Amino acid sequence: MKTDTIFYRLFQSFPSIFFELINQPPETAIAYQFSSVEVKQLAFRIDGVFLPKNNVLSPIYFVEVQFQPDKKFYSRLFTEIFLYLDKTELTNNWRGVVVYPTRSIDVAETERYIELLTSGRVRSLYLDELDSSAEQSIGISTVKLVIEPESGAADKARELINLAKQQITDAITQQEFLELIETIIIYKFPLKSRKEIEQMLGLSELKQTKVYQEAKLEGKLEGKLEGKLEAVPFMLSLGATVEQIAEALKLDIESVRQVAESTKTIQEKSGESDTAK
Repeated sequence: MKTDTIFYRLFQSFPSIFFELINQPPETAIAYQFSSVEVKQLAFRIDGVFLPKNNVLSPIYFVEVQFQPDKKFYSRLFTEIFLYLDKTELTNNWRGVVVYPTRSIDVAETERYIELLTSGRVRSLYLDELDSSAEQSIGISTVKLVIEPESGAADKARELINLAKQQITDAITQQEFLELIETIIIYKFPLKSRKEIEQMLGLSELKQTKVYQEAKLEGKLEGKLEGKLEAVPFMLSLGATVEQIAEALKLDIESVRQVAESTKTIQEKSGESDTAK
């Protein structure tokens, strides 16, 4: 399961969820812009960066999603962060947030970085330890769906779909939220077709309703399509194929292929320019 891709899309579409995860008001997201950042010199890529839009007093948040044990994880994390800080002219302070599925995955060597890890700058989140109370927000519940066992994933997804229809009044936002839930389930059940997934989640009839179709169309007109296309280069860098990206983002293959070709051309020109220097 491409968890990096899932979390990139989740934080890009619903940045308020990230601030809920770190116990800050969801409204804080209004003051931030989320993106994936590559440090060119060593081809390091930071999973996600929340950059303050206009406030030099607000911290930059670096987000890494780590679902595999990696002894050198913190070495790479701090290298990426300090290289980024060195290359930018921003003067904001910074914080790091690492998302783990469980505490058992957090096995990286810490002795050389203990001062940073105990300074309060870096926070580790373990999804299986997030609050499971009935009052839990729909955003946090959707994050936890990523680690839900297959045996209970469909039932949990249907619960979230019902909550989304009850709690999210904006048709476009609701449609995007439902598509995100569907995407998570698609990654969990790679052998099932999209039609089977839709039937599993009870989305087949919903997608035929006038409200859903109008929201989908309006979302495209208001830039949702553009936002999805902006995610294509990042997903390509994670190793996803054009077909997989088109399936996950619900885009036609030709649109994704055009972005892929443009990205390749830009990278080639950039490489030629660096060689010339």
